[in-house]
Amino acid sequence: MQALTIVPGKKDSLELRDIAAPADAEGSVLVEGLAVGLCGTDMEIVDAQYGEAPEGSSFLVLGHENIGRVLRVPEGSDLSPGDLVVGIVRRPDPVPCKACAAGEWDMCRNGRYTEHGIKGRHGFAREQWRAEPSALVRLDKSLADVGVLLEPTTIVAKAWEQIDRIGARAFFDPQVAVVTGAGPVGLLAALLGVQRGLEVHVFDRVTDGPKPGLVRDLGAIYHTDTLTDSGVKADVLLECTGVASVVIEVMTCGATDSVACLTGVSSTGKTTSVDVGAMNRQAVLGNQVVFGSVNANRRHYEAAVQALGKADASWLGRLITRRVPLAQFADAFKHGDGDVKVVLQIKAT
Repeated sequence: MQALTIVPGKKDSLELRDIAAPADAEGSVLVEGLAVGLCGTDMEIVDAQYGEAPEGSSFLVLGHENIGRVLRVPEGSDLSPGDLVVGIVRRPDPVPCKACAAGEWDMCRNGRYTEHGIKGRHGFAREQWRAEPSALVRLDKSLADVGVLLEPTTIVAKAWEQIDRIGARAFFDPQVAVVTGAGPVGLLAALLGVQRGLEVHVFDRVTDGPKPGLVRDLGAIYHTDTLTDSGVKADVLLECTGVASVVIEVMTCGATDSVACLTGVSSTGKTTSVDVGAMNRQAVLGNQVVFGSVNANRRHYEAAVQALGKADASWLGRLITRRVPLAQFADAFKHGDGDVKVVLQIKAT
C-alpha cells in the first residue's frame, strides 16, 4: 500500500512509497485511512528539525492529524466495521511512568512516549493502519467531512481544561479571553472560548483572506494590531503562534488573576530583550499564572468530540481551505494564499 514517508534527519526526503500492510502487532483494529491534516509539526519534520522512525525502520510514515474508517475489528469489540475513528497520537511509555500508568500520557515524566508520525511510531498518512480499540476515538458520521480537525481540537480542549483547573485555585469568573494567532489551533481555541460564553478577541497580522471572516462569524472580535496596543486585558489568554514577541505580550498583558496558556512552540537561537524584573513584579503582584501545554490524552479527545459536535458544521468546514489528493502531496506542502488548514485526502469519506 502507499504511504507518505520521510527519512528522519534527511531534509526534504518526503516520498510516496509502497510499504507493507500494517502488521497485526500494531493493533487488533484494521482502519482504512481517509485523510490527514498538515500542520507546522509536519513541515518541521520534513525540514529534518526532528522526527524519529520506529525501531528497525529506516523511514517514518508522516501524519498525526487523522480520520479513518474501521474495516475489521476483533470479536467483542465496541467498534464496528464502517465506524469513523480517529487514532490517538501519543501512546504511553513502556515503563510506564506514573503519569502514563494513570492514562495521562500527555504528561509523560520520562520522555519515552511515542507519537504517530512524529516520534518512534508510524503515522496515519497511509492507506491502512492498525490500532488497539483503546487508542481509537469514534466519531459520529455527521463529522465525516471535518473529523480530521479532531486532533488539533484536542490540543485546545486540554488547554481549556487546564485553565479551568488552575483558575479553580481561587475565585475565578473569566469574562474576556484573548487568542493569539488565527491558524487552525487559534481558531479552534476561539471556538471553545465562545462555547464557554466568553468575549473572545483573536489577534493575527493578516488583513484579508478567510481568517477575519471566520473570527467574526464565530462571534469573536478580530484584531490586526498588537495585544499591547489594543489595550485588551483578558482573564484568559491562549498563545497559539510561538512567535517570541507575541509570547512576551501574552505573558505581560493579562488582567489581574489572569491565566495564560502557551501552546505555540517557538523556534530557538534568537534573543529577545525583556525586563524580567518587571515581568516578575507584575506576575507576583497580579496573582498571574503562565503555563505551557502540549498534546492530549483520551479525556481531551472526548471533550474535543463534544466541542466539534456543538459547533456549526459549515463554519468548521471553512477551516479546511484545501483538500489535496495523496498522489499530489507536494502541492499540499506549498503554502497557498488564504491557507488555513490543508488536508491530504487518502480516500473519499
